[in-house]
Amino acid sequence: MISLGEPAFFTRLRDARRVLIAGAGGGFDVYAGLPLALALRSAGKEVHLANLSFADLYGLDLDVWVDQDVAAVGPDTSVRGDYFPERTLAQWLVTQDLPQTVYAFPSIGVGPLRAAYRALIAHLGGVDAIVLVDGGTDILLRGDEHGLGTPEEDMASLAAVSGLDEVPHRLVACLGFGVDAYHGVSHSLVLENLAALDRDGAYLGAFSLLGSGREGALYLDAVAHAQRHTASHPSIVNGSIAAAVRGDFGDVRFTERTKGSELFVNPLMALYFCVDLPGLARRNLYLDLLERTSLMRQVRSVIEEFRATLPSQRPSRAFPH
Repeated sequence: MISLGEPAFFTRLRDARRVLIAGAGGGFDVYAGLPLALALRSAGKEVHLANLSFADLYGLDLDVWVDQDVAAVGPDTSVRGDYFPERTLAQWLVTQDLPQTVYAFPSIGVGPLRAAYRALIAHLGGVDAIVLVDGGTDILLRGDEHGLGTPEEDMASLAAVSGLDEVPHRLVACLGFGVDAYHGVSHSLVLENLAALDRDGAYLGAFSLLGSGREGALYLDAVAHAQRHTASHPSIVNGSIAAAVRGDFGDVRFTERTKGSELFVNPLMALYFCVDLPGLARRNLYLDLLERTSLMRQVRSVIEEFRATLPSQRPSRAFPH
């Protein structure tokens, strides 16, 4: 029974014992799931972290791989260059005396990615729940919007996990409302999609990540740590979210990567928007077309081909207030 006294996201996971939280869109997306992992661990659950990775995983030592396309990244895992969000997060986890393994999937198509998820689930001894986390909200787009942001990795993850019917609970949590505007996403259309999911019974509501809370404070520390250790390519998404969690507002400057852009940091960026994953997958207009993809470039091509068949697109809409 859903109650106002508990976010529906946590109600859905109340009986779960082992939860896998996975970054859907690559890069630093897994950081958006860190506060959820901390909250669920405090509730007595076993929580594991994973991420679709942009790092050069195929250059890793053989002993890092627990199965095909599943790497167990720790604080001492070696890789070329300083861009390795999974290892950076593992190094931060050590400082907090938390389990330090962050599992990483290569950037691959739906078929092998689903197989990798199944291999990881078997390695963990089974899971009761998978939570896909998105830094931003473009995973909520169904495909006919004027701008889709950067959908390839998000959609590969969504399609892969939507086929894991054996997992009792599959959810999506988005943190960073508004950050995808830079990539052409109309957030009025995001809200329209959430309303449609609500009518379907698939919307699980929203709640804020507060800097004054334990999870918010630790998230801010983890993002600051990542910015120090990935100086060449700090995360704009998590930097924006962190600024919002701190209570900053407007055109906040936290990295030279945003030079020449005008940001709009605001409290909405610190909101988690949560939905039922199978319900979101059913609303997507092209997800089934991705089933036979093996490579990420195939995912990209299928999306482009689908977009070319649309008679029209839903135009961007400005907020009326």
